[in-house]
Amino acid sequence: MLDTTALLDQIVPASEAAAVAYGVSVLTRTQDEAANATVRLGQRLIGRLLNRDADTAPDSDPVRTVVVRLAEAGADPDVLALRRAELRIALRTALTDTPGLAEELSVLLPTPPPPPAVHAEGERSVAVGGDNSGSISTGDGAGGAPRQ
Repeated sequence: MLDTTALLDQIVPASEAAAVAYGVSVLTRTQDEAANATVRLGQRLIGRLLNRDADTAPDSDPVRTVVVRLAEAGADPDVLALRRAELRIALRTALTDTPGLAEELSVLLPTPPPPPAVHAEGERSVAVGGDNSGSISTGDGAGGAPRQ
């Protein structure tokens, strides 16, 4: 099972870029050679999302409604933030309610870079391959809390 939150973190920015760049026409526009990769990816994602259920009336699709609202939001940062949140919620609902959709969309996404390679050598060595927000301590009697 794919991580819905991680998938949303990749889908939302691309979908938003397509909606903002092309407005309502993103719903029917074919790929434009001059568009950047993020907008083209957003177009493919939105196209797949909107064509997932041929029996649904187009105007009743929550994703379509939110994409239109985002495209019409203008430049007000508060309205854009609200529309982004609405898009994320609509996409989360679509991903959780439609079996196989997450896997279909993940195929369209670029392969994430591999995690950084790390190596620790020697007694009590430590290697961190990503972010660390806590203490790292080694040695005899290491308690994890800094001394005061």
